[in-house]
Amino acid sequence: MKDALKAEFENKYGNNRDAVCSFAPGRVNLIGEHTDYNGGHVFPCALTLGTYIMGRKRDDNRLRFCSLNRNSDEVVESDLNDLHPLADKSWTAYIKGVIWALKEKEMILPCGLDLLVGGDIPAGAGLSSSASLEVATGSLLRELYGLKLDNTELALMGKRAENDYVGMNCGIMDQFASAMGKKDHAIYLDTASLDYRYVPLELKDRLIVISNTNKEHELASSAYNDRRKECSEALEILKAECELRGKHIKELGDLSAEEFDNVKDVLTNDVLLRRARHAVYENERTLEAVKALEQSDIARFGKLMNESHASLRDDFEVSCRELDVLAETAQRLEGVYGSRMTGGGFGGCTVSVIDKDSLESFKKIVGEEYKKKIGYDCSFYTVTAGEGPYTEKGDV
Repeated sequence: MKDALKAEFENKYGNNRDAVCSFAPGRVNLIGEHTDYNGGHVFPCALTLGTYIMGRKRDDNRLRFCSLNRNSDEVVESDLNDLHPLADKSWTAYIKGVIWALKEKEMILPCGLDLLVGGDIPAGAGLSSSASLEVATGSLLRELYGLKLDNTELALMGKRAENDYVGMNCGIMDQFASAMGKKDHAIYLDTASLDYRYVPLELKDRLIVISNTNKEHELASSAYNDRRKECSEALEILKAECELRGKHIKELGDLSAEEFDNVKDVLTNDVLLRRARHAVYENERTLEAVKALEQSDIARFGKLMNESHASLRDDFEVSCRELDVLAETAQRLEGVYGSRMTGGGFGGCTVSVIDKDSLESFKKIVGEEYKKKIGYDCSFYTVTAGEGPYTEKGDV
């Protein structure tokens, strides 16, 4: 990919002198879905798949963009002063959003850029291609302009870009996983405090397999933002009830399952009840899943993955027929410990933990069942946990 970027950068912009290449990984979330904007815990890992962005400074304020991953090889032009939060609907909005977020922090870029993007994350797969692009952009700008930002700040800048410039009300998980990835480890993250620790992914003779529905999801235009609004409404009702009982909460993630069950009757709206129940119970599942993994209890870890999918399907209603076919078919197979949808939902991928010896039969049976019920093929990726962002200077 880097060689392709180098050649195309020279083709598009005349030469690649003084260019820098930055990479940031995508992520897969093993468990803890839709908990990050509810102050809960998540358990993602960075992937070896990701986004590359090559760029260099210009001597004017022009911004020029091109992507190897789009059907058109057109160079899109803009200006450093031409930044329009919530109104920019082009693919370049994720890059411009990071530039805008830096500007909001008084880190104003002194000149424009020539930029070329490429990557190997499947489009619309729910593996955080947008967060990967945001973190790669932040990493590139940090290198080119000498910005004083650590990787946690890169994640926060990416989240600000996606929330306030693109208009996608995501939590911090995707950007944090991309910015803070560590090889062969998952990240156990408390999204309320940003306290985290790395947990070794010691799966021995087992594999992490991603199954792609090949149904793209468009989260910003889907019910994703509605789910966040519903969680906020449920939280306000529960806050008031908890105050009356002498407990102060800020997020749904502050409640244990037992505490939630003691106050849930105030949620007379069934939709709000189910949304909040998922957020609270999913947080508890994540805490238990990390303990299970650290005790090498993969069977328990897998069971919690299955319970997570059921909750996402029934209580949070962010699954879809394609995801259900993949997860439920996998869950019935010998050699599969657990399978669940991963990411925002409404399409994208499932993640499964399986015995290494079961890989070929897994792909055959799941693939055939999916084709039979859905009418087109799914795709499979065997993945490992990778590192966070890096840049290469000079003749890249």
